[in-house]
This record gives sequence, C-alpha cells and structure tokens, in this order.
Amino acid sequence: MDISVVIPLFNEEESLPELAAWIEKVMVENNFTYEVIMIDDGSNDNSWDVIEKLSQRNPNIKGIKFRRNYGKSAALFSGFDAVQGDVVISMDADLQDSPDEIPGLYRMITEEKYDMVSGWKKKRYDPFIKKITSKFFNRTARAVSGIKLHDFNCGLKSYRKTVVKSIEVYGEMHRYIPILAKYAGFVRIGEMVVQHQARKYGKTKFGIERFINGFLDLLSVTFISKFSKRPMHFFGLIGTIIFSLGLIAAVAVGANKLVAISQHISAPKVTESPYFYIALIAMVIGTQLFLTGFIAELVSRSSSERNSYKIEKKTFE
Repeated sequence: MDISVVIPLFNEEESLPELAAWIEKVMVENNFTYEVIMIDDGSNDNSWDVIEKLSQRNPNIKGIKFRRNYGKSAALFSGFDAVQGDVVISMDADLQDSPDEIPGLYRMITEEKYDMVSGWKKKRYDPFIKKITSKFFNRTARAVSGIKLHDFNCGLKSYRKTVVKSIEVYGEMHRYIPILAKYAGFVRIGEMVVQHQARKYGKTKFGIERFINGFLDLLSVTFISKFSKRPMHFFGLIGTIIFSLGLIAAVAVGANKLVAISQHISAPKVTESPYFYIALIAMVIGTQLFLTGFIAELVSRSSSERNSYKIEKKTFE
C-alpha cells in the first residue's frame, strides 16, 4: 500500500464528508493505493455515525472510536499503530489542511528520501493571538532542538512508516513529533510550504492553556530524549556545580573571618553574614540534586527497557 492517511478528529461531523471526497479524488488522480484512518477522539456530535457511513461507501476509509476524549496525541498514536502504508500522512479534519498537498509530501519521502516532512503554513488564517504564540513557540522549539523547521505544530506531515512505528506519541507530544523522530535516530527531517485554509465549519480548539502546556511539554520531551537513560549526567552535573559554588562561598566567608582575626581586626561572626546562609542553601540544594540523580540512575538501571534501542538493520538473523 502506498499511503496511509491518519486523521484525528473531535466534533468534526460537518467537514468529514467533504474531506473524504477530497482525499479520494486526489488518490484516484495519482493512482495511489491508500487507506484513510479516522480516529474519533470522543466526539459528542455525530462524527462517528458519519465515519461509519463513509466506511460503508468507501472500504478504504477506516475508523477508530475512543470512549472519551483523550487528546490528539493519543489519537495519532492509535492511528500510527494501525497504519499499513509505506508512507504515512497525518492531517487535521477541519479542512484547514489541503489533501492536494499529499502527492508533494509523498514524493519528498519516496524520491528525496526524507524520513519525515513537516508542512509549513507560511500564510495562516488563524486568530492574531494564535499567530503570535505560534511564532514564539516555533522559535523556542528550533533553539532547543536544533531542528530548522518553521512550523513544528502543523498537522500536515508525512513520514516513512518506520518512523511512526519507532516513536511513542503521548500526552501532548504531538507538537514535538519532529523532536521525537530526531532522538529516535531519524535525522533527515524536511519541510514543505503548504496551503492553509480558513476554517469552514465548527470552531477552533485553540486555548491559552495549550500554549502554556506546550512549553512544559517541550521541557519534558527534551529532558526525556536526552537524559532518560543517564539522568545522573543532568542532575549530578547541576548538583555538583551548585554544591561547589556553595562550598567556595562558605570557604571564602570563613577565610575572610580568619584573615580578620589574624590581623586583629574586628569582624562579625560567620553566622551573621548572609553569604554564609546563601552558601549553605546552595550546598544543600546541590546535595539534593546529586542524590536525585543517583536515585534516578538506580531506577533507570532497574528498568526493563534500559537496553531497548532502535535497530534499523541487521546483517544476520
């Protein structure tokens, strides 16, 4: 099978028939063999009924229904787990992503040999606040990850099947699939300018809480990707630095007192100096961080997945 299209959705009953017809038209025109997997993320409208009718009319359309709303990451994970196509396309169900982009995304994977291609909505039809927060978010993600993408959170992406089978999308990590792919060993990550359309039905699911959660998730995915198998390298290093600074400060305070005594100069008690308590707190915090790293290292060493690595090829069976 050439292409699997994964579509997470929540309350999108009005857009689904038009989206399904549009995808079918593109696939037929390009002679692609395909499947469309629609994941109903606990919708409280008639989205599932629409999916069932579409599936009866077109056997290439398949559906997964969640009992309640789990979020976009859970929907993508379930869709990725079910795909069979050589190239996987993810897109939103609100008609803001154009199926006409599918052939271009497919060619970048099959002909230009990218592992993953992310869409870039260069011209956006979004509320002003969403545009501003998106720019700030993408700039931060670029700086932290080193991946030169303009639009990390674009729902329209294409992947080699091995990519989606090698990453675990959970929580709200759908925003950081390029980062997850990079740390899984897939470094050929590109982008393609795609058309962004104004929302035709329903209302946006964007809220300020998603913006705040996005940055918390960025910290999480960066830490887990880099230090999940060696937490001591993070906590131990920071703890050692903070403890050392505190120790140096404590020694300096004590040495200053000794010098004053040797020169018969009146000087306040060491315990009366605010620097002594700052140094003491730094040493305590440094010790706690070091012990946190030590305990996390013990937990990591005891994990059943401590030697779970992504192997792409072998020369023997």
